[in-house]
Amino acid sequence: MNPKTFNLIDKSFCDQVIAITKETGNFIKNSKLTSEQGIETKTFNNLVTYVDKTAEEQLVKKLGELLPQAGFIAEEGTSSKKGKIYNWIIDPLDGTTNFIHQLPSFCVSVALQKHDKMVLGVVYEINRDECFYAWEGSKAYLNSQEIKVSPTKTLQDSLIATGFPYDDFDRLDNYINVFKQLVQNTRGLRRMGAAAVDLAYVACGRFDSFYEYGLNPWDVAAGAFIVQQAGGKVSDFKGGDNYLFGEEIIASNGSTHDGLLEVIEKQFN
Repeated sequence: MNPKTFNLIDKSFCDQVIAITKETGNFIKNSKLTSEQGIETKTFNNLVTYVDKTAEEQLVKKLGELLPQAGFIAEEGTSSKKGKIYNWIIDPLDGTTNFIHQLPSFCVSVALQKHDKMVLGVVYEINRDECFYAWEGSKAYLNSQEIKVSPTKTLQDSLIATGFPYDDFDRLDNYINVFKQLVQNTRGLRRMGAAAVDLAYVACGRFDSFYEYGLNPWDVAAGAFIVQQAGGKVSDFKGGDNYLFGEEIIASNGSTHDGLLEVIEKQFN
């Protein structure tokens, strides 16, 4: 890879990011935890392993070579460099607890932000060898095939993904109330354990929508961008656009968004 200053984020650039992301994914796939010694606790049920840290070091090195002027917003804090124009937002291993227990799914998530605008997203689900991606002005893709959000029209006919907070339990009662209403009035809810994968599945129509609170930018940046490029809609719990740093997100196929937002707003706002 020859580093240079990119004025256009295009397919060629995206292909190089995909190659880097898959390389890291393959490292994760071939890594095994042989004991609890390689596992650290961030908070009570938020874990990190040497695999997370090594994977992030690999990403920071390779992405830094690809786009030297870019900074990083990275989960494990491997780099504190901040770019004036570009910043990578990366989660080296989204779904760490799943990885520790060898439960699919878990993934690598890489996004690129230009000023305040997302211009690229790659989510590589390691277990199924599925790479979801999009770049500025493009459609969304899964392993070179175009993807779109589902055609589902109503909340009642929706299959919804969600997640549970790691440490922000102040709004847990509100969350449970939303969960109860949706269980009784939709086709069902699923909890996969990796927000980036949930978002990618909304983008390709496997889920009709996804919501969660207590998330970080690296959990949602790439997946949210791919959802939008696939024709979907993304917002915070108030219907605004503060989902990247606001720690709450709704992503949907668009048609079901208002119905889900109404349910959530009654409990969270």
